[in-house]
Amino acid sequence: MTDTAPLTFAVTKNLAAKTAAQREEILANPGFGTNFTDHMVDICWSENGGWHRPRVQPYGPIPLDPAAAVLHYGQEIFEGIKAYRHADGSVHTFRPDRNAARLRNSARRLALPELPTEYFIQSLRELIAVDEAWVPSGADQSLYFRPFMFAKEAFLGVRPAKKVAYYVIASPAGAYFSGGVKPVRIWLSENYSRAGKGGTGAAKTGGNYASSLLPQSEAYAKGCDQVVFLDQDRNVEELGGMNVVFVFKDGRILTPQSDSILEGITRDSLLQLAEDRGLTVERGSITLGEWRQGVASGDIVEVFACGTAAVVTPIGALVSEEFEDEQPQGELALSLREELTDIQYGRREDKHGWLVRLDA
Repeated sequence: MTDTAPLTFAVTKNLAAKTAAQREEILANPGFGTNFTDHMVDICWSENGGWHRPRVQPYGPIPLDPAAAVLHYGQEIFEGIKAYRHADGSVHTFRPDRNAARLRNSARRLALPELPTEYFIQSLRELIAVDEAWVPSGADQSLYFRPFMFAKEAFLGVRPAKKVAYYVIASPAGAYFSGGVKPVRIWLSENYSRAGKGGTGAAKTGGNYASSLLPQSEAYAKGCDQVVFLDQDRNVEELGGMNVVFVFKDGRILTPQSDSILEGITRDSLLQLAEDRGLTVERGSITLGEWRQGVASGDIVEVFACGTAAVVTPIGALVSEEFEDEQPQGELALSLREELTDIQYGRREDKHGWLVRLDA
């Protein structure tokens, strides 16, 4: 990080904030992404003024001109990161510097201004300062932050916007798997691509997710939970919103990596824990044919997906119009998941210094 001076936030309290009883009722069964805290962070950026007017204000609608560039040209990016309540009541987040770096990478690709890491982390702290009571304390519960940035300048010319808004909203999140982690069925998308070489696949931008919705609907129609995409060379890329990891019987772990795949912070953390155990981690390519052949021969002994929301999800079947391949089940995915979540919730030593306290 640099020596960027902290911002001075103006704070306007929400006079219609939920009562303690209303909040506790929500936290008893928060779901995911359907309930939101009482406040949000808002920072402006302009070509002449840079980052300015930082504030915490009541959660609510965002005024937007009908000609705002984001509505016409999709100049928008976002992040996903969680806050965890530890047993002593303190609140921590996990590797926020990596999320900040990924947000900058996304901004660079979408021709948006790059938010300094210090401002990113400060924005989380400022929101926790007023909404700390929204961080749940139940098993596997967390507060999910959604930082996002978009072009708000009102104009219809095709160029980078000169006025941009950065916001952070937060939503309490329950356990992703209410009945325990279960293997999922994955639909193979062969008619649609998530991204292409030189495109925006490595950026966390809404358009990538919009393009995945139709094939995801196709997956649901086929009785599957998620969809996996291939590139033009039929290399495995990623799921609609999660990375893929292959475990081989010789102890190797392979994850697809290219300039059209979003760098997963959860994935990289899991792979670091695997390396700590002495396993060999490779980042490269694997074709659909190699995946199927590896499972058939027994060389691939486990396949799982990973991401911020679910952490780790074992893959139980790969399904297409022409085949259905059952996937082998192992113990590594769930073991790594347990280790990672133990670190995040403060139940295990954080040897890599990944946790950052937000309420201090």
